[in-house]
Amino acid sequence: MQSLREAWWALQLGGVIMLPLSLLAILALAVIADKFWLYRREAALPAALRDLVESWSFDWDELARASAALLPGHHFRQLFELVLSLRERPLWWIESRVADQAQLMEKQLARRLWVLETVVTAAPLMGLLGTILGMMHAFRLIGSKGLVNPTGVTGGVAEALIATAVGLFIALLCLFAFNYLSRLQASTMDEVERLSTRLIDHIRLDREGA
Repeated sequence: MQSLREAWWALQLGGVIMLPLSLLAILALAVIADKFWLYRREAALPAALRDLVESWSFDWDELARASAALLPGHHFRQLFELVLSLRERPLWWIESRVADQAQLMEKQLARRLWVLETVVTAAPLMGLLGTILGMMHAFRLIGSKGLVNPTGVTGGVAEALIATAVGLFIALLCLFAFNYLSRLQASTMDEVERLSTRLIDHIRLDREGA
């Protein structure tokens, strides 16, 4: 409890710039939580379903049943159902529609990532602005006759340092989250491309066998 009080007191010393910094932090945390929930709910593929698509002994009916078990908005369910619905069409048409679906999926996965990228740049600049304001406040307390309010000067310096530290902390948090989510997006899209290729290969095998 004492540490929480000290943290709250330190934030209060940060000055007016702490308000926009706090809003940036809340916005960034909301985006991070939303992206993790999105990947867990709509982009995580069960290992059994992945193994089914990767297997040689492939059954389209089994794929349809496994896809139906996923949530309606799941990206891989939409991909698999698209291929299932176009299975009798020419291969060039299937490949074109699958590419369109993958592009749409990539846009949805990248949605709001720009917010984190913006916060990475904006938070340190806001912290720097808080540093300037805090130092200006400290210098105003130094009159022509010298230092007239040592406590006020110390508070101004503390305001400057706290604003800088909070801005850098927010930027680092968003930077790590942005890099991780970007790698997760790239990994997911690689899996989409690989499984799409496997499904088209299964269609080719079925037609050659027929």
